[in-house]
Amino acid sequence: MSTSRTDAVVRARRQTTQEMLERLRTALAAMARDHRPVTVAAVARTARVSRTFLYQNQQARALIEQATGTSRHHPGVSNSGSRVQPAWKERALNAENALAQAQREIRTQRTRIAELLGKIRDLEHDLPEGSLQRIVTENTTLKHHIRQLTQDNQQVQERLTSARQNNRFMDKRIADLEAQLAPYLTTPPARP
Repeated sequence: MSTSRTDAVVRARRQTTQEMLERLRTALAAMARDHRPVTVAAVARTARVSRTFLYQNQQARALIEQATGTSRHHPGVSNSGSRVQPAWKERALNAENALAQAQREIRTQRTRIAELLGKIRDLEHDLPEGSLQRIVTENTTLKHHIRQLTQDNQQVQERLTSARQNNRFMDKRIADLEAQLAPYLTTPPARP
Protein backbone atom coordinates (compact mmCIF):
# COMPACT_ATOMS: atom_id res chain seq x y z
CA MET A 1 0.00 0.00 0.00
CA SER A 2 2.80 2.43 0.86
CA THR A 3 4.58 1.48 -2.39
CA SER A 4 1.60 2.62 -4.43
CA ARG A 5 1.50 5.90 -2.52
CA THR A 6 5.22 6.39 -3.06
CA ASP A 7 4.85 5.67 -6.75
CA ALA A 8 1.99 8.17 -6.96
CA VAL A 9 4.06 10.84 -5.23
CA VAL A 10 7.03 10.19 -7.54
CA ARG A 11 4.76 10.39 -10.61
CA ALA A 12 3.23 13.63 -9.36
CA ARG A 13 6.68 15.09 -8.70
CA ARG A 14 7.88 14.12 -12.20
CA GLN A 15 4.74 15.61 -13.72
CA THR A 16 5.30 18.87 -11.80
CA THR A 17 8.93 18.98 -12.90
CA GLN A 18 7.94 18.43 -16.54
CA GLU A 19 5.36 21.24 -16.27
CA MET A 20 8.01 23.58 -14.85
CA LEU A 21 10.46 22.63 -17.62
CA GLU A 22 7.77 23.31 -20.23
CA ARG A 23 7.10 26.76 -18.68
CA LEU A 24 10.87 27.33 -18.72
CA ARG A 25 11.10 26.47 -22.43
CA THR A 26 8.19 28.80 -23.19
CA ALA A 27 9.75 31.62 -21.16
CA LEU A 28 13.15 31.20 -22.83
CA ALA A 29 11.53 31.25 -26.27
CA ALA A 30 9.60 34.42 -25.40
CA MET A 31 12.74 36.09 -24.04
CA ALA A 32 14.70 35.19 -27.20
CA ARG A 33 11.84 36.45 -29.40
CA ASP A 34 11.69 39.77 -27.45
CA HIS A 35 15.50 40.04 -27.35
CA ARG A 36 15.50 40.31 -23.57
CA PRO A 37 18.65 39.39 -21.62
CA VAL A 38 18.55 35.91 -20.13
CA THR A 39 19.35 36.03 -16.43
CA VAL A 40 18.43 33.52 -13.76
CA ALA A 41 16.21 36.03 -11.95
CA ALA A 42 14.39 37.10 -15.13
CA VAL A 43 13.89 33.51 -16.27
CA ALA A 44 12.59 32.47 -12.84
CA ARG A 45 10.05 35.34 -12.86
CA THR A 46 8.92 34.74 -16.42
CA ALA A 47 8.64 30.96 -16.08
CA ARG A 48 7.09 31.19 -12.57
CA VAL A 49 9.66 28.78 -11.11
CA SER A 50 12.08 29.18 -8.23
CA ARG A 51 15.72 30.06 -8.70
CA THR A 52 16.59 26.97 -6.70
CA PHE A 53 14.87 24.85 -9.34
CA LEU A 54 16.94 26.55 -12.04
CA TYR A 55 20.16 25.97 -10.10
CA GLN A 56 19.51 22.38 -9.05
CA ASN A 57 17.70 20.82 -11.99
CA GLN A 58 20.18 19.65 -14.65
CA GLN A 59 17.72 19.94 -17.51
CA ALA A 60 16.81 23.50 -16.46
CA ARG A 61 20.48 24.47 -16.27
CA ALA A 62 21.10 22.94 -19.68
CA LEU A 63 18.18 24.90 -21.18
CA ILE A 64 19.47 28.17 -19.74
CA GLU A 65 23.03 27.45 -20.91
CA GLN A 66 21.71 26.61 -24.35
CA ALA A 67 19.71 29.87 -24.44
CA THR A 68 22.70 31.96 -23.33
CA GLY A 69 25.24 30.10 -25.44
CA THR A 70 27.32 29.18 -22.38
CA SER A 71 29.39 26.03 -22.85
CA ARG A 72 30.34 23.70 -20.04
CA HIS A 73 33.94 22.95 -21.05
CA HIS A 74 35.17 24.16 -17.66
CA PRO A 75 32.54 23.95 -14.94
CA GLY A 76 32.20 27.19 -12.99
CA VAL A 77 33.94 29.33 -15.64
CA SER A 78 31.84 31.44 -17.97
CA ASN A 79 32.67 32.49 -21.48
CA SER A 80 33.61 36.12 -21.98
CA GLY A 81 30.52 36.76 -24.12
CA SER A 82 28.10 35.18 -21.65
CA ARG A 83 25.51 37.35 -19.92
CA VAL A 84 24.75 34.77 -17.20
CA GLN A 85 27.35 33.79 -14.62
CA PRO A 86 27.48 30.26 -13.28
CA ALA A 87 25.20 29.56 -10.33
CA TRP A 88 27.98 29.28 -7.77
CA LYS A 89 29.51 32.58 -8.79
CA GLU A 90 26.17 34.40 -8.60
CA ARG A 91 25.46 32.89 -5.19
CA ALA A 92 28.92 33.88 -3.97
CA LEU A 93 28.41 37.47 -5.11
CA ASN A 94 25.03 37.60 -3.38
CA ALA A 95 26.57 36.22 -0.19
CA GLU A 96 29.42 38.74 -0.34
CA ASN A 97 26.94 41.60 -0.73
CA ALA A 98 24.84 40.36 2.18
CA LEU A 99 27.96 39.96 4.33
CA ALA A 100 29.18 43.46 3.52
CA GLN A 101 25.77 44.92 4.36
CA ALA A 102 25.65 43.01 7.67
CA GLN A 103 29.15 44.24 8.56
CA ARG A 104 28.15 47.86 7.82
CA GLU A 105 25.08 47.50 10.02
CA ILE A 106 27.13 45.97 12.84
CA ARG A 107 29.65 48.83 12.61
CA THR A 108 26.82 51.37 12.76
CA GLN A 109 25.28 49.67 15.81
CA ARG A 110 28.63 49.45 17.59
CA THR A 111 29.28 53.14 16.95
CA ARG A 112 25.86 54.07 18.35
CA ILE A 113 26.39 51.89 21.44
CA ALA A 114 29.81 53.49 22.03
CA GLU A 115 28.29 56.98 21.78
CA LEU A 116 25.57 56.10 24.29
CA LEU A 117 28.07 54.54 26.71
CA GLY A 118 30.19 57.68 26.43
CA LYS A 119 27.21 59.85 27.30
CA ILE A 120 26.51 57.70 30.35
CA ARG A 121 30.14 57.97 31.48
CA ASP A 122 30.06 61.75 30.96
CA LEU A 123 26.96 62.04 33.10
CA GLU A 124 28.55 59.91 35.81
CA HIS A 125 31.74 62.04 35.80
CA ASP A 126 29.76 65.28 36.11
CA LEU A 127 28.47 64.15 39.49
CA PRO A 128 30.67 65.08 42.47
CA GLU A 129 32.06 62.33 44.71
CA GLY A 130 29.38 60.84 46.97
CA SER A 131 26.56 62.59 45.15
CA LEU A 132 25.16 59.33 43.85
CA GLN A 133 24.52 58.12 47.40
CA ARG A 134 23.06 61.51 48.31
CA ILE A 135 20.71 61.40 45.28
CA VAL A 136 19.57 57.88 46.16
CA THR A 137 18.92 58.96 49.77
CA GLU A 138 17.01 62.05 48.65
CA ASN A 139 14.98 59.97 46.24
CA THR A 140 14.07 57.54 49.03
CA THR A 141 13.15 60.44 51.33
CA LEU A 142 10.99 62.02 48.65
CA LYS A 143 9.21 58.73 47.99
CA HIS A 144 8.50 58.40 51.71
CA HIS A 145 7.27 62.00 51.82
CA ILE A 146 4.99 61.35 48.81
CA ARG A 147 3.60 58.23 50.51
CA GLN A 148 2.90 60.25 53.70
CA LEU A 149 1.21 63.06 51.73
CA THR A 150 -0.92 60.52 49.87
CA GLN A 151 -2.09 59.01 53.17
CA ASP A 152 -2.81 62.48 54.58
CA ASN A 153 -4.74 63.36 51.45
CA GLN A 154 -6.84 60.19 51.80
CA GLN A 155 -7.60 61.03 55.44
CA VAL A 156 -8.63 64.57 54.52
CA GLN A 157 -10.84 63.22 51.73
CA GLU A 158 -12.51 60.80 54.16
CA ARG A 159 -13.07 63.62 56.68
CA LEU A 160 -14.48 65.88 53.96
CA THR A 161 -16.86 63.11 52.87
CA SER A 162 -17.98 62.59 56.47
CA ALA A 163 -18.45 66.35 56.97
CA ARG A 164 -20.57 66.56 53.81
CA GLN A 165 -22.73 63.65 55.01
CA ASN A 166 -23.12 65.33 58.43
CA ASN A 167 -23.99 68.60 56.70
CA ARG A 168 -26.67 66.86 54.59
CA PHE A 169 -28.06 65.18 57.72
CA MET A 170 -28.14 68.51 59.56
CA ASP A 171 -29.82 70.25 56.60
CA LYS A 172 -32.46 67.53 56.58
CA ARG A 173 -32.93 67.79 60.36
CA ILE A 174 -33.25 71.58 60.15
CA ALA A 175 -35.80 71.23 57.35
CA ASP A 176 -37.81 68.78 59.51
CA LEU A 177 -37.71 71.15 62.50
CA GLU A 178 -38.74 74.10 60.31
CA ALA A 179 -41.60 72.01 58.99
CA GLN A 180 -42.70 71.29 62.58
CA LEU A 181 -42.46 74.99 63.52
CA ALA A 182 -44.14 76.28 60.37
CA PRO A 183 -47.71 76.03 61.72
CA TYR A 184 -46.73 78.11 64.76
CA LEU A 185 -44.99 80.75 62.73
CA THR A 186 -47.81 81.30 60.28
CA THR A 187 -50.71 81.54 62.78
CA PRO A 188 -50.86 84.51 65.12
CA PRO A 189 -50.39 83.67 68.75
CA ALA A 190 -53.57 83.25 70.80
CA ARG A 191 -54.50 86.18 73.13
CA PRO A 192 -55.10 85.43 76.80
